[in-house]
Amino acid sequence: MTRSGRKKGKQGNAAADVNEASRIRIHQVLEDFRLRPDEVLTFEAGLNNIERAEVHKLCRKMGMSSKSSGRGDQRRVSVFKKAKKANALKEEKTPCLTFSYETKEILYDLFSRFPPIDEEQPLTFNHATVTGKGPNKKDSAFCRPSVDKVGIAKKVESYASKAQNLRQIMENRNKLPIASFKDTITSAVASHQVVLISGETGCGKTTQVPQMLLDYKWGMGETCKIVCTQPRRISAISVAERIAYERGENVGDNIGYKIRLETKGGKNSSIMFCTNGILLKLLVGSCASRTNSGTEKLTLKREFLQMTHIIVDEIHERDRFSDIMLAILRDVLISYPNLRLILMSATIDAERFSEYFGGCPVVRVPGFTYPVKSFYLEDVLSILKSTEANNFDSSSSSDVGKDFELTEEYKASLDEAIDLAWSSEEFELLLELVPSETSSQLCNYQHSLTGVSPLMVLAGKGRVGDVCMLLSLGADCHLRSKDGRTAIEWAEQENQGEIVAIIKDHVKTSLSNSDEKEELLEKYLARVNSEHIDVILIERLLRKICTDTNEGAILVFLPGWEDINKIRERLLSSPFFRNSAKFTIISLHSMVPSDEQKKVFRRPPPGSRKIILSTNIAETSVTIDDVIYVIDSGRMKEKNYDPYNNVSTLQSSWISKASAKQREGRAGRCQPGICYHLYSKSRAASLSEFQVPEIKRMPIEELCLQVKLLDPNSKIEDFLQKTLDPPVSETIRNAVVVLQEIGALTLDEKLTGLGAKLGSLPVHPSTGKMLLFAILMNCLDPALTLACASDYRDPFILPIAPDERKRAVDAKAELASLCSGRSDHLIVVVAFDFWRRAKAKGQGNKFCSQYYISSRTMDMLSKLRQQLQNDLMNAGFFEGNTSSCSLNSQDPGILHAVLLAGCYPMVGKFLTRSKNRKCPFVETASGAKVRLHPSSSNFKFSSNTLKGTPIVICDEVTRGDNGMYVRNCTIVGPYPLLLLATDMVVAPAKNSDEGSDEDGYASGSNEDEMLMESTSSGNQGERIMSSPDNTVSVVVDRWLTFELTALDAAQIYCLRERLHAALLFKVENPRKVLPPALGASVFAIACILSYDGLSGVPQPSKSVDSLTSMVKAAVINNATPGQQHQSQNSINQKGKDPNHSNISGLLRWLMNENSYLHDDRPGIKSSGTHPNYSSNCNAEPVVVPVGGDPSQKSKMDHLASSGNVFDAQRKRHSSKRKRGGVPQCQS
Repeated sequence: MTRSGRKKGKQGNAAADVNEASRIRIHQVLEDFRLRPDEVLTFEAGLNNIERAEVHKLCRKMGMSSKSSGRGDQRRVSVFKKAKKANALKEEKTPCLTFSYETKEILYDLFSRFPPIDEEQPLTFNHATVTGKGPNKKDSAFCRPSVDKVGIAKKVESYASKAQNLRQIMENRNKLPIASFKDTITSAVASHQVVLISGETGCGKTTQVPQMLLDYKWGMGETCKIVCTQPRRISAISVAERIAYERGENVGDNIGYKIRLETKGGKNSSIMFCTNGILLKLLVGSCASRTNSGTEKLTLKREFLQMTHIIVDEIHERDRFSDIMLAILRDVLISYPNLRLILMSATIDAERFSEYFGGCPVVRVPGFTYPVKSFYLEDVLSILKSTEANNFDSSSSSDVGKDFELTEEYKASLDEAIDLAWSSEEFELLLELVPSETSSQLCNYQHSLTGVSPLMVLAGKGRVGDVCMLLSLGADCHLRSKDGRTAIEWAEQENQGEIVAIIKDHVKTSLSNSDEKEELLEKYLARVNSEHIDVILIERLLRKICTDTNEGAILVFLPGWEDINKIRERLLSSPFFRNSAKFTIISLHSMVPSDEQKKVFRRPPPGSRKIILSTNIAETSVTIDDVIYVIDSGRMKEKNYDPYNNVSTLQSSWISKASAKQREGRAGRCQPGICYHLYSKSRAASLSEFQVPEIKRMPIEELCLQVKLLDPNSKIEDFLQKTLDPPVSETIRNAVVVLQEIGALTLDEKLTGLGAKLGSLPVHPSTGKMLLFAILMNCLDPALTLACASDYRDPFILPIAPDERKRAVDAKAELASLCSGRSDHLIVVVAFDFWRRAKAKGQGNKFCSQYYISSRTMDMLSKLRQQLQNDLMNAGFFEGNTSSCSLNSQDPGILHAVLLAGCYPMVGKFLTRSKNRKCPFVETASGAKVRLHPSSSNFKFSSNTLKGTPIVICDEVTRGDNGMYVRNCTIVGPYPLLLLATDMVVAPAKNSDEGSDEDGYASGSNEDEMLMESTSSGNQGERIMSSPDNTVSVVVDRWLTFELTALDAAQIYCLRERLHAALLFKVENPRKVLPPALGASVFAIACILSYDGLSGVPQPSKSVDSLTSMVKAAVINNATPGQQHQSQNSINQKGKDPNHSNISGLLRWLMNENSYLHDDRPGIKSSGTHPNYSSNCNAEPVVVPVGGDPSQKSKMDHLASSGNVFDAQRKRHSSKRKRGGVPQCQS
């Protein structure tokens, strides 16, 4: 073994030897530091080598850098949030780009008719900033019903007439804990503008509070509009349906809901449910900024004031919408005293929320769940160590039903029972109040005056059996009464020798058991990392439960899919669990097929045990009524965001105390249960109270844009500081930079016209810009699919069985083979397109089954597409259906450019692989080396297939437990990037002696603009561009370098200017025709992308030609036998047949009528004219453009003013025209 190998192994063992307390403390310090704005953290001196190694390990996982310094006892560890820049890679050969002949002819024709020096048609437009919102369409769903007192009386009478039919329902409602709080809640809401209801799970707050308020207002003869928000659409629907059922009516009458894509009810509904996002959109559209005495003030438009009550439920979930929504409501409530806000949650930091709303009253409602015994890791280790121990009768559990709440009435009864037991030896009442299965809170209750506990009384009276019972239930022997005596001393004073001996023996045994458990825990943690899932431990615990008991489902909470698979495979390989007649093992994950998910609700046949392996999806969203046992790993996969390295993270992390409580409660929803927490009691005590709010762990571009729509004059950071937990400044800065790069904000943070349009679309701003660019390029249909899939979810499902998983991978690869170029994103487009065709032929379910696709997801994507299409149509970007804007939807070059517009600025390039690097990596703009995820269709790229360094675009860079990776990526050519990137600088080629790389012509950079202003730089630029054949370097976004001729660089500059101008023109004038120069330029750009858009993209092993032969083969299948034979021979002679055998008969059939790929380019007709561009440039083009950034025009004018490049171009092409070699776009 090498020296480095020995060192690594030693460090690995050292890390495992860190004791639990030290690991917890270090982790808490780093987590606190990550949430603070500080850039550097230095640990105190005194950490040993093992603890410093743990700091370094955790820092790597969190994306922070660390460094040790000092000597001996003064050696310290410093932690830095911004990771060190990656080492620069070896310099690679700069790619040299050349336009195709067809593109050159297109550009010649364009600049012959519309040269850049033409002053008649302005190519740029002012960046219109938004200072206010136009009129919003009034949404009647949130308007108050127009009913007078007579009408209300009739509604009350109608509801009362149903009382007989609803008697059983009313009885059940009256049994709910919240029923007794009706008067308290209604009076609090009447007296205070904001009320907080902290109701435990099962108390009935979600369904009953809206009805209480409705009945109260109707009882006063007043109309009302109660808007209730839920964090999820399924919750909004189900709660509305439940309330309507309880009131004996249909959804859509007095009770309605409005969610994305679906509305039931409206103005005549008194209670309206919606999601947080819907209400936030309504608030943003209804608020207006008004200046009073020099201060900005938010006001509500008149239609919003139709609401009387707003109920925000499940506020503990803290999604990004709810935090902004609460900040807006807090600002506007002051001006509208009649509007009531009710906040509700089961697990909540009530005092903090109350303080946020000025000390609003808190109504606390107890819940109802069955008692649950809780065991922790030390208990589990002790249970498994002792084969004869039966943990279901063990006293080693922690508090049973520990959340039992003692009312004042119950305390008074206990006081009376203790007095009667001591003074009159009447023990019946005491034993009735402290039953044999109860909480240690009752066992350890102390008399309100004397401090005497039940154990003290029973010990003093010599009740041996009752004393043993209380000790087994966790009664504390060390409690002291007001006179200072313990239970032993009470027994000794009354000469109860047997009791004294029993208590002393119990104390000795407890200490011995505690010491033994601590020893077991230390040994276990010394060899097992507590942050990893111990598969063997879980299997042993499952076997123990199944051996000791005969019934009851077992729910195991695990972090993610990999852990679920490991446990499942371990169980299925075990002789004990592999018998399917005795055990039903079910996986529950968001990507598991819905049929598989439904199995969790079915009770297994007699003699069979159900074991459910689940992520945290089963914490709140699912109630499984036969679960008695819960195994809680204490871990979850959490999506987070590291603003200092600008990467997303998806890592396994510790759950919060609120989540632990929810998991524990799953065992007590319908009957008493047991929960095994596979972490120590000290770890449980260290858990955070609640999950970090989403606004602090997600990129916030969408929210920042909503803030600017709400108040265009405000600074984004100033507004976000009003939220309950503001995001760190770095997160806000990153979001603002992205919005500036896509043209939604100006450099001084003003909202642009493009930004206002993007903010009105229900997608991420970058995705919105992709849609507008797609309309401009006549490629809308696939862009709609991409937009909805990114906003919703991946449609591919995860099969359970190993052989099924293999088939699913092959099926996805088959769809991937139909994409022109290498793309993970376009697989979804292909899948949706074929699903749509299959559904039209009645084969939708068959297609989904064969290709492991969720039909529900496809249906939802179809609905989301329709809504998005309507939004764009209502904004005036096109008329009719998408077909008029999708004529280029199958042109690979244009489609890849559209995709880049949506992913930008997430651009990278493939690294050349070395002998030691077996999997492909991507280099990002920051210099980081990021590996490709094995699920990517580009994962099997080999260095032999790469020509140069392909450009990669991706959704996001994610840091997981095993480092940073990219899951979905697409290889694109350089020309789409040159046209769409924010920054572009022209400099002398590297092999040129013409000056420094620092000089040149820049696009989109302030620093570069300063370079442009220098005289020497300007003279240098003129020398660079003096000849059209000079080779120049073009640097994109300050890190990607290409070489072009001066002529090509100048033409790209001009096209960028015109593209941005066309985008802006159409944003400001969506129904107007583009000026001729812009219309012609848009056509030229589409042609360039069609001809050269995939230039430099390595083609997959199945080329477009071979795939076309597959399409032809599909036609052959339907031909006569003679025709089949003749055509087959023809294809085989061309060598294109062997590949099509991998395409299934279903896909061939679906490709038969309208093939997915075409031999000719769909965007360019043989005549050389664009299908959406009239030969008459003054005619209105079908393509509908959108906005961009025209700020670079002055540079283009400077570049063109000398006329050198374009004069040379005209002369060179003039000779070609005489020879008749250039096709013309104009008749």
